[in-house]
Amino acid sequence: MRWTLRGVSALFLLVVLVVLVVRFLNPPTTYYMFSESRRLGGVDHQWVQADGIAPVMLRSVVAAEDANFCNHWGFDVAALRAAIAEGGTRGASTISQQVVKNVFLWHGRSYSRKALEAFITPVLEGVWTKRRIVEVYLNVAEFDEGVFGIEAASRHYFGVGPEALSAVQAARLAAVLPSPKTRSASRPTPALRRRASAILDGAETIRRDGRARCFEADQ
Repeated sequence: MRWTLRGVSALFLLVVLVVLVVRFLNPPTTYYMFSESRRLGGVDHQWVQADGIAPVMLRSVVAAEDANFCNHWGFDVAALRAAIAEGGTRGASTISQQVVKNVFLWHGRSYSRKALEAFITPVLEGVWTKRRIVEVYLNVAEFDEGVFGIEAASRHYFGVGPEALSAVQAARLAAVLPSPKTRSASRPTPALRRRASAILDGAETIRRDGRARCFEADQ
C-alpha cells in the first residue's frame, strides 16, 4: 500500500509538472499532428498567441464547443447528463478535455485514455487560465486535412490572419471543428451555414451574458 501511494503521488507530481511547463511553453506538435504529418508528408501549422486572434473567434469556438466553459472546472455535468439521457448520441467533452486529449494523450476511445483524461483535466483547470486553454485549443485543433491551428486555418480558408477574422468567418471556422475533413468553411453547405448562424448568435449571447468573461483576459 505504501509503494502504491508513493507511485500515485509521483504520477500526480509528474502530471502537475508537465501541465505546468506547457502552461508557459507552447507545444511544438501533438501526437495526432505528428502522425498526420508523417502520413501527409507535412502539415500547415503556425502558433499564434490569444492576443493575435480576433476576440470573436475565441467566443465562437466556445459557443460552438462548450458554452458553459466559464462555469465548470473541466467537466460539464449538465452536458454529461443530457448525453446519457439521449443514449450517448451527443458529445459532452469540454474544451478542457479536448485540450488534454490533443496535447497530452492520443485519439481513441480506450478506457485507459479516458481515465488519463479524467485524471489530467482537473489539473489542467487548476494550473492554466481559461484564456490559455482556449488559446491552446485553437492552436492545435484540426480545421482541414493537414491544416492545424487558427493561424493556418484563417489563411487557408479566407486569406487573412486570425486577428482580422469577421464574426461570420469565425463562426464558419468553429462550425467545421467536429468534422474538419468533411466540412469546409469557405465552401459551406446549407447545413454548415445554419450551424454557423447558430454559432454566430451563441457567440454574441455569451458575450452579453458574461459567459465569455473568463477567457477575454487572463485571470
